[in-house]
Amino acid sequence: MAGEGLLGELIEAFSSLPGIGQKSAERLAYHVLKIPRTEAMRISDAIRRVKDDLRRCAECQDICEEEICFICSDDSRDQSSICVVEQPKDLRALEESGSYLGLYHVLGASFSPLEERGPEQIALKKLIERSEVDEVVEVILATNPDFEGDGTALLVTEALSNAGVTITRLARGLPAGGQIEYMNRSILRDAVQGRSAFENVTGEE
Repeated sequence: MAGEGLLGELIEAFSSLPGIGQKSAERLAYHVLKIPRTEAMRISDAIRRVKDDLRRCAECQDICEEEICFICSDDSRDQSSICVVEQPKDLRALEESGSYLGLYHVLGASFSPLEERGPEQIALKKLIERSEVDEVVEVILATNPDFEGDGTALLVTEALSNAGVTITRLARGLPAGGQIEYMNRSILRDAVQGRSAFENVTGEE
């Protein structure tokens, strides 16, 4: 049976991935069976290398292969601004839009007390240190336009209250409840170019 033995283990492994149901997991498993061993080993080796060789950038906390990522190492980037995102995939989406040429900071999570994700799970300390450098004059909040993103933006704003920087947020051209990683380039470009001063949109004092 497909649900037993080595093949069943592979199907179960694939089905544990986000967005992969039982049928999709079965198709992937049978595809692995059909492809040449060299191609299957290439996939396996790529997964192993990702787990063994990737790390967090010591500056921006993005995923990279070296201690400092290529963006933080690039002196041609605008050193006066830091764009704060929740996840590395959000950084990738903004980079692909070609609309932003400054530095980034990846929080690694959104602020969500209901899911027990507090300030200690967010890379805030390093962001505060980076924001207090003389060259930095603007911190751009590029958190997702949803409830958790708004709460995260408010948390970051409060944490940077004494940093002496201007805090802006991406324009609300991004649809409420949407995810940055799924936005097309034109929407992201308009959002970056139309950013404005951050306000407490939650209505809380």
